[in-house]
Amino acid sequence: MSASLTTAEIATQPDCWLRAAQIAPNAAGVLPRRGESVAVIGCGTSWFMAQSYAVLREQAGHGLTDAFAASAYPFGRGYDRVLALTRSGTTTEVLRACTRLRTAGVPVTAVTADPDTPVRQTADDLVVLDFADERSVVQTRFATTALALLRAHLGDDLTGAVADARTAVSADLPAALPVAEQTTFLGTGWTYGLAQEAALKMREAAGAWTESYPAMEYRHGPISITGPGRAVWAFGGLPDGLAEAVAATGGTLEARQDLDPLADLIRAQRLAVEVAGRRGLDPDSPRHLTRSVVLG
Repeated sequence: MSASLTTAEIATQPDCWLRAAQIAPNAAGVLPRRGESVAVIGCGTSWFMAQSYAVLREQAGHGLTDAFAASAYPFGRGYDRVLALTRSGTTTEVLRACTRLRTAGVPVTAVTADPDTPVRQTADDLVVLDFADERSVVQTRFATTALALLRAHLGDDLTGAVADARTAVSADLPAALPVAEQTTFLGTGWTYGLAQEAALKMREAAGAWTESYPAMEYRHGPISITGPGRAVWAFGGLPDGLAEAVAATGGTLEARQDLDPLADLIRAQRLAVEVAGRRGLDPDSPRHLTRSVVLG
């Protein structure tokens, strides 16, 4: 069977991240400024990238940063700027939130893949990542490229992350992961958003049973689902004792601490595609999903 469209797009991520790092200085004027209080909104994958960026921005000392699903934005709160992440620029919940925010006088910057969409009319400023746009329904490279852009804007040197991404694109996956009955994804700090996104990719592409939690919460209940033939995938550092706790269940632990966590997400994307293939599913045509949710 020929490679899926999703697989081809996954493989382009290292080059996309390089381009994002290159354009970050030119986008600095419209991205959140140091000291601003910022809310980041998105839907699905974009919401999870917003969560990761919010933690990174606060850790970097740039200011208060919250992340919300666009449909759950708290309009009673005041922020200096709202950053909207939207691949298609057509998602109804994002457009409605941006329109209401602009009416209230709150500056809105949108990061999008397509400038010729309704988001142009609902945001004050655009950052266009058209080189990372996708034909696939399931988001991969646009989401990670948006986060790479935002990391570069915060001052991160992405050289190592890009190198790790090249490794992640081609490195073999452990044999136990594609055949696992269930996988739990864990993250700490900014990598919790990545864990959420990894679990979503498995559900979208492969209809797989996956869950995601902050790593320290895993032992407060979720560990009960782990056992032989099931897996735990941790992004970033492992809390003390967690590896031993997973081993005691008989489950498989995957924790590549030698890779940048965003690069490790590429491996999870590839796992989702492989599991889909094993189940006879087409990752390019996920069940019940469309490329953008446009409500009537």
